[in-house]
Amino acid sequence: MFPTYTQLFAAACAFATTANAVTPIEVKGKDFVNSKTGDRFQILGVDYQPGGSSGFSATQDPLSDADACLRDAALMQNLGINTIRVYNLSPNVDHSKCASIFNGAGIYMILDVNSPLSGGSLDRTNPSSTYNSVYYEQVFGVIEAFKNFPNTLGFFAGNEVINEQSVYEAPAYVRAVVRDMKDYISTNVNRSIPVGYSAADVRPILMDTLDYFECNLENSTSSRSDFFGLNSYSWCGESSYKASGYDVLTEDFSNASLPVFFSEYGCNAVQPRVFTEVQALYGSEMDQVFSGGLVYEWTQEANDYGLVAINSSDTATLLVDYENLQKQYNKLDMSSIESSNSSQTSKEAVTCSSDLITNNTFLNSWDLPTVPSKVADWIKNGYSNATVGSLVAVSATTIPQTIYDYNGNKVSSVKYKVLSGDESNTPGNSTSLTSSSNSSSTSSSSSSSSSGSGSSSDDSTSGSSALSAPFMGVLTGATLFAVFML
Repeated sequence: MFPTYTQLFAAACAFATTANAVTPIEVKGKDFVNSKTGDRFQILGVDYQPGGSSGFSATQDPLSDADACLRDAALMQNLGINTIRVYNLSPNVDHSKCASIFNGAGIYMILDVNSPLSGGSLDRTNPSSTYNSVYYEQVFGVIEAFKNFPNTLGFFAGNEVINEQSVYEAPAYVRAVVRDMKDYISTNVNRSIPVGYSAADVRPILMDTLDYFECNLENSTSSRSDFFGLNSYSWCGESSYKASGYDVLTEDFSNASLPVFFSEYGCNAVQPRVFTEVQALYGSEMDQVFSGGLVYEWTQEANDYGLVAINSSDTATLLVDYENLQKQYNKLDMSSIESSNSSQTSKEAVTCSSDLITNNTFLNSWDLPTVPSKVADWIKNGYSNATVGSLVAVSATTIPQTIYDYNGNKVSSVKYKVLSGDESNTPGNSTSLTSSSNSSSTSSSSSSSSSGSGSSSDDSTSGSSALSAPFMGVLTGATLFAVFML
């Protein structure tokens, strides 16, 4: 019996989507590397939580709105972003469309597993009370939701849990979460996905925090963190490598045995932000120590850190910070930044020892809490109460919203570009946006819809129903492949 056209097309789409997938990133020594080419991967990223924590619920999160994801992915492509960090996610939401949109754009995701909802995070003042199966419904649920996406770069087990307010034993509980997540991934996921921790820039305990998470524990090797994020805002305005204290951070992290990157940066004490720290972070003094960074943050919220202002569901404005960051990205030599270094990839961790800890207020033992019995069962047999996402075809090329620059001029040529297989986004990889100066200066706050706004009848994503050229090329080959195989 010959297959129907529908069966052939479905097979072709499945093949095409896989062919256009980015290559998963893995950890080797103190570098992130492309698992296929071995090239070093440097994070050019942005923290992505539209609406802040108040914009999150059990049924809605930043990766649940395909229209918004398509808009933001297109704008990030133009900027040069290759990674986003998302803080709050719901395991109950289908993230297939948004994750596939960012995948097609060559943009990776680093995902926090914690939630601001009740029971969704460790209590730094009483971690033993929240280290339970209720908490792990959130943790393992997020892993399940995103395990099938090749652009899932990694998971954060915690964000700034250890600080001046945390109790003495907090580090042991966070490391236990790293252990449990890695053991779950090892048993229930078909590839290794890195797990790490995002630390506050609290200098008296910063190196102790790094040493606590990066050392090898003989009886619990899986509890070692795969990477280490630092939330730091010490470079403000037209600062310098030394004035900002970046020289001290570089020296402090020079002997790290795992990838270290800025999980938040972009001080806004001086506005507009000029992002001159980009040249230092990706320059010769720092790029062998740090694996890039994530600018805080994508959307303009009450704290005034945004690159883009979302005026309504139909319009958005690129702020001056967006343009200033793009200017800095465009100066970077990506071929140099991404070149591999054997001394980096061969770096090995030291063994955990109380001698590593220098501050007497920081925990100096690695007696990790026992895994709760129900959590242990999930690690062995899997957690099933989550919406497991998978790659879907991305066909939209034109975003349905109207975009304005910071002067109020309408921006044209906003296109989403499906990159070829294995390709990640880089500065200058997408068509540059152009502004029309004859637009009204008040347009930046307009809520009127563009001609392309509204829901699309396309079932894969919202926007234009036409398949993009790269996708179409792969689709043609995949159709022939499907016909041949069937």
